[in-house]
Amino acid sequence: MGLFSKIKEGLRKTKESMISGMQRVVNSFTKIDEDLFEQLEETMIMSDMGVETSVEICEKLRKRVKERGVTDPGKIMELIQEIISEMMGEDVALDLSTTPSIILVIGVNGAGKTTTIGKLCHQYKQQGKKVLVAAADTFRAAAIDQLEVWTQRAGVDLVKHAEGSDPAAVVFDAVTAAKARKTDVLICDTAGRLHNKKNLMEELRKINRIISQQAEGCAVETLLVLDATTGQNAVNQARLFNEVADITGIVLTKLDGTAKGGIVISIKNELGIPVKLIGVGEQIDDLQPFDSRSFVTALFERTDKGEEQANEADHTGDE
Repeated sequence: MGLFSKIKEGLRKTKESMISGMQRVVNSFTKIDEDLFEQLEETMIMSDMGVETSVEICEKLRKRVKERGVTDPGKIMELIQEIISEMMGEDVALDLSTTPSIILVIGVNGAGKTTTIGKLCHQYKQQGKKVLVAAADTFRAAAIDQLEVWTQRAGVDLVKHAEGSDPAAVVFDAVTAAKARKTDVLICDTAGRLHNKKNLMEELRKINRIISQQAEGCAVETLLVLDATTGQNAVNQARLFNEVADITGIVLTKLDGTAKGGIVISIKNELGIPVKLIGVGEQIDDLQPFDSRSFVTALFERTDKGEEQANEADHTGDE
């Protein structure tokens, strides 16, 4: 399955919920009026696109309809696609331009941090890169063990200390090892105790200080892993983590298992943080670089009648 097909399949639930919902609203109107805009806004909010982003899209839609003299409700979906495409802006790729390049992985427990690290290890190893992992989530029981399983599977080295030891000390040793071994990519796992924000802030600050001192001039990515199935809660997590860390990108996992894919739009629009990787399945290669153009195209691509009937049959079967 090609990249676009994977994204399209991964967004199927979001498309069925969000886009089909908007389409149904549009189809129920014979003229464009304020009631149409209000119902669209409500549908967007209910689809986890967020209040701020939904309101902004509808304001831009009103303006565009007026400026262009659009009177046919059938043109509305094209305009919404245009507005969302503009909101998503240009994609930003991971910066792995130095040796070593450092990826700091942050996020709450259960969002998919360990799996993301494991998949990155596999992918970079397949690309012929030398990869090292630092097990700096030293407080969560079994976190080091889980990481060890993934790194062994991928055939990459792991730097670890005893459970409960200083995470910054692990990162210090890992950076030293990465430089000595001429490692291409150093991936650092970190703790996700967001409920104890003060401790987490201190810990991340200390880790960042070690990296800037020991790996001066190296490309550093701070990736926040978010679980797409948690919807607006994930956006709130991003806001909180953005207060304690200089996030350079988002990894959005489990996008294939949710109808809440609209949060991609609100993350970019409200926080200005680019989504750099998305998880659209369980397989190793289902962690993909985010392509906003493919994302928007896959969401808005018209469903043919056969596909619509098949989807309806699926829902009937579910009931």
